[in-house]
Amino acid sequence: MGDRNMQQSGLLCRKTLFCWFAVAISLVMLSMIYFGSTGRPRLVDHNLLPNDKVFSVIENRITPSRARNDEGANGEPSLSDESARGEQETQNCDPSNALLKVYMYDMPSEFHFGLLDWKPDGNSIWPDIGTEIPGYPGGLNLQHSIEYWLTLDLLSSRFPDRPGPCTAVRVDDSRQADIVFVPFFSSLSYNRHSKVFPPENISRNKLLQQKLVKYLADQEEWKRSGGRDHVIMAHHPNSMLDARSVLFPCIFILSDFGRYHPNIANVEKDLIAPYKHLAKTFVNDSAGFEDRPILLYFRGAIYRKEGGNIRQELYYLLKDEKDVHFSFGSIQANGINKASQGMHSAKFCLNIAGDTPSSNRLFDAIVSHCVPVIISDDIELPFEDVLDYSKFCIFVRSSDATKEGFLMNLIRGISREKWTKMWERLKEVERHFEFQYPSQKDDAVQMIWQALARKVPAIRQKVHRARRFSSVLS
Repeated sequence: MGDRNMQQSGLLCRKTLFCWFAVAISLVMLSMIYFGSTGRPRLVDHNLLPNDKVFSVIENRITPSRARNDEGANGEPSLSDESARGEQETQNCDPSNALLKVYMYDMPSEFHFGLLDWKPDGNSIWPDIGTEIPGYPGGLNLQHSIEYWLTLDLLSSRFPDRPGPCTAVRVDDSRQADIVFVPFFSSLSYNRHSKVFPPENISRNKLLQQKLVKYLADQEEWKRSGGRDHVIMAHHPNSMLDARSVLFPCIFILSDFGRYHPNIANVEKDLIAPYKHLAKTFVNDSAGFEDRPILLYFRGAIYRKEGGNIRQELYYLLKDEKDVHFSFGSIQANGINKASQGMHSAKFCLNIAGDTPSSNRLFDAIVSHCVPVIISDDIELPFEDVLDYSKFCIFVRSSDATKEGFLMNLIRGISREKWTKMWERLKEVERHFEFQYPSQKDDAVQMIWQALARKVPAIRQKVHRARRFSSVLS
């Protein structure tokens, strides 16, 4: 009798424990549905299933650390589904959610749009870009035009009807800013105003650089940081030649480091930005491996100075090779259209070091979906901290490329399948190298702002370290 009572009692106990366990599990599941993955309360939607994409959190503001953590298994930035991206792009920009807060100097127009022959109206400093945008000269001027696109983007960043993206926004108080932007069109200044015209004994370009140094030295923002949080665009390799050694604490936006001393510019401090491509973007490209009859393509200047001597060596190695097009070319005589047609018809496009390690030809190849073959040992590439160029480019050391037969054996040994993967990847990444106004999600303008945002913690550390002892004296 006692054993039976004990068995009934044990059974009741087990049932009770099971009930409590079931209740606890139910409460946990309800709390997960109610609070969601973010820990914030939200309404319950009975149509949601655990594997629904709706559970993914879509945020307008992506911090630098978030951008790194969102990389896929192959090391590339992961992309949310197209519907979510489309929804995000149609939202208006909310300045409070901007990734990067930028203070831009209201510098006299002679430093920026005045170089485009724009005339200020009364006391105005900036053109009314909501009404009319000053045009930018074409040809070789255009490839170094990043200053133009970035400045336009900042000027429009607070337009009330501006749609996303909302990466960088202009602020009025420099103390609230992450960086200070210097709107000097230095590449345009070099291209158009480097010559000395008598009776003057100094070029307008050099005079503007002298004025820039004086202007910055007088600004409270420069004095406060020593220029460490200032961003100066010097994309043309010869721009800022007279001022760069004085303004070296700042962040330069460059095309490469070919003509810079490492103490003045380096990959840790500064930023490499893409050229504005001159070749036409290959829209709706279905020209796969069999549809591109040219195996290897190059058109450009063959005889170059300094590191560009390799172009001449390669010309004599490759000029008689079957299915290889290697010729002299320039922008004259419809040269840009000819280069576009050639790249659109080629499987591989040579990008060889010229007078400096970089060349606009790389970005022409990318938008032509012609797999770039990069022969430039000292090249630095834009956004390489988030883009794996080995997925869509072939890299060859100069010492190997000049060996008899090495390059052609390498190119001919690349399978159709491997080429197709790289071709598909080119079509995915080409948007990162498009300069346009208004800027679009993850285009070249937005990628530059994102790259600057990733440098902000290091910039702040430098500024704070520089203040260690100055605060005692103030």
